[in-house]
Amino acid sequence: MRLDTQSVSRILRDTLSRSVTILGSTGSIGLSTLDVISHTRMHHGDDALPLEVLTAQTNVAALAEQARRFRPRMAVIGDENLYGALKDALSGTGIEIAAGKNAVREAASIPSDVVMVAIVGAAALEPALAAVLRGATIALANKECVVAAGDVFRAALATSRATVIPVDSEHNAAFQVLDFAQSHAVDRVTLTASGGPFRQWTRERMAVAHPNWSMGAKISVDSATLMNKGLEVIEAHYLFALTPEKLGVIVHPQSIVHCLVSYADGSTLAHLSAPDMRTPIAYALAWPRRIASPSNRLDLALVKQLSFEEPDPVRFPCLTLAETCLRVGGTAPTILNAANEVAVRAFLDRQIGFLDIARVIEQTLAANHNAGREHASDLNEVLAIDAGARETAGALCQRMAA
Repeated sequence: MRLDTQSVSRILRDTLSRSVTILGSTGSIGLSTLDVISHTRMHHGDDALPLEVLTAQTNVAALAEQARRFRPRMAVIGDENLYGALKDALSGTGIEIAAGKNAVREAASIPSDVVMVAIVGAAALEPALAAVLRGATIALANKECVVAAGDVFRAALATSRATVIPVDSEHNAAFQVLDFAQSHAVDRVTLTASGGPFRQWTRERMAVAHPNWSMGAKISVDSATLMNKGLEVIEAHYLFALTPEKLGVIVHPQSIVHCLVSYADGSTLAHLSAPDMRTPIAYALAWPRRIASPSNRLDLALVKQLSFEEPDPVRFPCLTLAETCLRVGGTAPTILNAANEVAVRAFLDRQIGFLDIARVIEQTLAANHNAGREHASDLNEVLAIDAGARETAGALCQRMAA
């Protein structure tokens, strides 16, 4: 159906009037979100996509600079010890100031149309659920909160008016390609993985690896171990109600194809775009409409070749561990995620080696075998299991470092 000019203008006006909260505005996803908003305002005026709240954990200088430029109603710093620094930096602006963990959670509860959840790790759990419970549109760029609290997260969605639009490239691609009206006809959803920097390395070389990461440290290590893809498989299970048998991973070094959905009639639909997070971010901010973004455009003639290969389970045991946890169910993914966060932190702090990451996770899962088979009834239970797994993993890391 072709819309008349007046209808197009009205739809665009309604889309651009959506208010936005960004949880984690100083990280890579937060910065890309602000870049999309800046691009939109450059073409449609400073009132486009008005900001309600910006939050950060410790980066006061960056948060204050963003607040002065983008003029949110409120700025929140997660570290309560930095309240004074943020207050001084924003003195005279009229922007409301808050600090502390509870303030970040409360920021997610403040009315806004879209909440970009860009906080890294399980720290996003409570604010993300707060946004879900008030019925916001959730632009979800954090896979850990779904992995760690999948049953609780899905139950909260079922009882609220919230809509989740995934921002991870692969899940955003699946969201666009899946025919939800014919979910019975979906044979398989295949997520792609770049393979990370160690895709062709020997295990001996990987054992002594300690490169400088170009992306954020946590996501870079997860990409190298392929744990990021394991977490994404678990996330896809919860987001799209797909059984483990209908989910798969394939290595695709060019990162052009983000997801493939195969149907019962033999068709396979693929989503392609240049590897640029501003594309799924723009989609999430505007859904179910589309807005222009400053993202790079795909030119297949320049790419020339697309290649695919099966992931090597010997080189990437973390992927196998994640797939096993998905099949086990219960709180096994909670334990997996907690152990991975602790092990990655220990690796970045040079306490353990690269290959030790998978060992820590596997041994933590074994030590919490019984707990992993149970289902968490609420967020408090999830957090208790998460804390127990972190304690186990931390002790294992100390033992390996000794």
